[in-house]
Amino acid sequence: MIHFKPVAQVIGVLLLLTGTLMLTGLPVSLVFKSGDGMALLYSGLITCGVGALFWIVRLPEGNGIRKREGYLIVALGWLAMVLFGTLPYLFSGVIPLWSDAFFETVSGMTTTGATVLTDIESTPRGILYWRSLTQWIGGMGIIVLTVAIFPLLGIGGIELFVAEAPGPTSDKIHPRIRETARRLWFIYLGLTGLLILVLLAAGMNAYDAVNHALTTMATGGFSTKNASIAHYDQAIIQYPIIFFMFLAGTNYTVIYYGLQGKLRRVWQSDEFRAYILLVLGLSGLIGWGILGQYGGDLELAFRTSLFQVVSIITTTGYVSADYSQWGTGLTMVLFILMFIGANAGSTSGGIKLVRHLVFVKNSFLEFKRLIHPRAIVPLKLNGKVVAPRILTHIIIFLLLYLLLFVLGSLVLSFMGLDFLTAIGATATSLGNVGPGIGEVGPVDNFAWLPWSAKVFLAFLMLLGRLEIFTILVLFSPYFWKSN
Repeated sequence: MIHFKPVAQVIGVLLLLTGTLMLTGLPVSLVFKSGDGMALLYSGLITCGVGALFWIVRLPEGNGIRKREGYLIVALGWLAMVLFGTLPYLFSGVIPLWSDAFFETVSGMTTTGATVLTDIESTPRGILYWRSLTQWIGGMGIIVLTVAIFPLLGIGGIELFVAEAPGPTSDKIHPRIRETARRLWFIYLGLTGLLILVLLAAGMNAYDAVNHALTTMATGGFSTKNASIAHYDQAIIQYPIIFFMFLAGTNYTVIYYGLQGKLRRVWQSDEFRAYILLVLGLSGLIGWGILGQYGGDLELAFRTSLFQVVSIITTTGYVSADYSQWGTGLTMVLFILMFIGANAGSTSGGIKLVRHLVFVKNSFLEFKRLIHPRAIVPLKLNGKVVAPRILTHIIIFLLLYLLLFVLGSLVLSFMGLDFLTAIGATATSLGNVGPGIGEVGPVDNFAWLPWSAKVFLAFLMLLGRLEIFTILVLFSPYFWKSN
């Protein structure tokens, strides 16, 4: 039997936090006199009010949060935050259609970065700040923040952390989950604050620096400019964003060890080493391929290539150039990159590099097993044997991901989208990347899609952000059985 009281209480806390963060847009609206203050005020108060009602709701007592409650809280918690996150758009009239507001909010909370706004620079400053903040909230996962304050609730949080970050790694910075969540957020906050200072020093104004820091560390990609980062065609701004996107795509456990000076433990990570080699290798390859398009300017070609490779592999989705004009081959390389993702334990989306690493290693070992059928050939990652259960989980995840991509592309094709646009929209939504290929490429947006396609893509974004199993398990009959 599912205990609904803790579920309702945690969702209440999530809405209280979301409503409070909405209200932080009021000073922005007042300073810039953008006229969206009342929309933010009403939205924040309504969200906090409903959150308070969920908190005090009188339901039968339960025995705390178990696996089932954990998955239910994550799924319903994200859905609740998304539904109430649409209010500022609707009340302000910036996005009057609910399907569009739902799409924009899901894209923000899942750090996808796809947008229906056609003129971002004319959007009121307070609403634009809320739009960036939705990505920062979703970047690390507001669930993890809630875990850090669970002592106030009198309940444990390990099940929530597992459901929020169901990747194949089991590294813990600290044996107590509350301390783990707290330290993750200290790193997240610290890096966000540091990037704000760096962008200010590079010449970006305070408003743009805050917004871009929020969306960079979240690997979200929402920008305050119509041209995204291409608006800032300056090395002094683009290189810091590249570096912090790369950091945001790194496993936060690795970052923690790096900050402690334990560089040997950092380099022991097979995934981190593969991450560096892949980024540098592909950046060099693409940079060489586009060198002629940039008049032989080696630095500019490499910076542009590096920016797009890091932006896509970390699923940030910032754009510094129209990569769809680089030729079919290079565009295909970047499209494939949308299926890779950065490190597990980071704020990036996608499949995650560690899953590909385990799959490739196991595939090579299978040849050895064929030659020596009686030999025990263990699969190792970071010097440790990978348990068969984890290997099975990864293979099933990869198959499900591929199946969802095929089915998603098929559904969009039946909705009238052409082939390239259908596969591009599906890949970028499921991977939480942002720009895709076809008519949803780096210089396009999603405003022209029919409402049904937007709602469907929003569902794919949620599946991708919560790594498929967390959502699909709710549709399993085993989840609802009493034993």
